[in-house]
Amino acid sequence: MNYIGSKYSLIDFLKESINETLIKHNETRIPSEMVFADLFAGTGVVSGSFKNDGYSIIANDIQYYSYVITKHMIENNGNLDKERCDKLIFELNRIAGVEGFIYKNYSYEGTEGQEFRRMYFSEFNAKKCDAIRLEIEKMYNEKKINENEYFFLLGSLINSIDKYANTASVYGAFLKKLKRSAQKEMQLLPLPVMHGNVKCKVYNENISELIKKVSGDILYLDPPYNERQYCTNYHMLETIARYDSPVIKGKTGLREYSAQKSVFCIKNKVAEAFEDLIKNADFKYIFLSYNNEGLMSFETIEKIMRKFGRYKVFMKTYRRFKADNARDNKSDRTVEYLHCLVKEK
Repeated sequence: MNYIGSKYSLIDFLKESINETLIKHNETRIPSEMVFADLFAGTGVVSGSFKNDGYSIIANDIQYYSYVITKHMIENNGNLDKERCDKLIFELNRIAGVEGFIYKNYSYEGTEGQEFRRMYFSEFNAKKCDAIRLEIEKMYNEKKINENEYFFLLGSLINSIDKYANTASVYGAFLKKLKRSAQKEMQLLPLPVMHGNVKCKVYNENISELIKKVSGDILYLDPPYNERQYCTNYHMLETIARYDSPVIKGKTGLREYSAQKSVFCIKNKVAEAFEDLIKNADFKYIFLSYNNEGLMSFETIEKIMRKFGRYKVFMKTYRRFKADNARDNKSDRTVEYLHCLVKEK
């Protein structure tokens, strides 16, 4: 999935920096003896990579679509039958489309006669998305699939439909004409099954509350850097994941999202929220990913982290997420900082 802030291209940088920190502080435990927490997990790229390395994982994200994908990627540990999963994907791909909530509210044909005509998906793909989403829920309610299979299938749908969206990467707006990829007929493709430590748990909570209830060894934080909320950028995926027929409004068909707004996107609140997070974190090694254009200054982050222990920073220049290039940015490159705190009790 093309996701704002994804650390896919920075995984090696993150691992090298974290491993260097562990070695420097004479950490002798192996990954299977340690708990790695990724509490702004997004699509689970970082937590999934550390799961592959053998760590026990705690993952979390307040967005439900993110929770769905990450729950499959992190909690499904060899408990899925590949042959059966392939068969389920095959059968879902064969079902006929239906005129459901996505078609009626987010396709051009489905919104004919409405105040706002939207073109997030083609007529075919909107109907296919509705049909598959309804069938997944039906199978689960009728106990034809178990919970592990439910999140595997639902995560696969979210990841697949995103490839056919008629947008410029995010769902804050749709394009006026169907782009080439949006004209193709959707195929449901399975998410991979990642094997790793079975001691893994995924949450769908506000991090400010969750941090008081979990503990571990390594805490990785990748909060939003700017004022753009993920709940508005990815509202379509939230609605597909929940499929709760929400009241929507405006040209883009936004759902109510006040409960999911992140304080880390609010300039005059983010520093206080970050300090509270660090203060309440029951982890020895804390790492914060943040770039040079974030709401918190480098100096603010360093000052806060130094209050709680030994501080160091790693940095790497990398290419900006492509959806951001269309905004008021002068450069296509940015600097990623990995702030490190070895917390003293």
